Amino acid sequence: MQGIPEIKTPEQARAFFSNDRFATGNGMTIESVEPRHAVIRLELDERHRNGVGGVMGGVMMTMSDFACAVASIYDSDSGYVTANANVSFLNAARGKTLFAESVCVKRGRMLDFYEVTIKDDLGTLISKADFTMFRV
Repeated sequence: MQGIPEIKTPEQARAFFSNDRFATGNGMTIESVEPRHAVIRLELDERHRNGVGGVMGGVMMTMSDFACAVASIYDSDSGYVTANANVSFLNAARGKTLFAESVCVKRGRMLDFYEVTIKDDLGTLISKADFTMFRV
């Protein structure tokens, strides 16, 4: 794993995470970021759809993971990797834009615990995820 540079501004976070090609290549952008909190935005298009026209579950998983990565590394002296994740799919997305909000609910010595909610632009709660992030 390459070293983590100092990331103390939203611009530095956007520059660093532009190398996260799977998330950014699928249209995910950093809407806002502060220590242990991030919001990721995604404008939905056809590449995000499954065979019956719904948004793929992998979209919510990737958005959640990306939001945790951004929130955990921002203004931190450590890198993080996902140790465990659990996602619950609650509703179908009906809007055109998704927002993933990641919030740290507990910091530990080696593990941090995050909750991520994804809502569409109509305000519908689409998914909820719990993440355990391991400090490396």
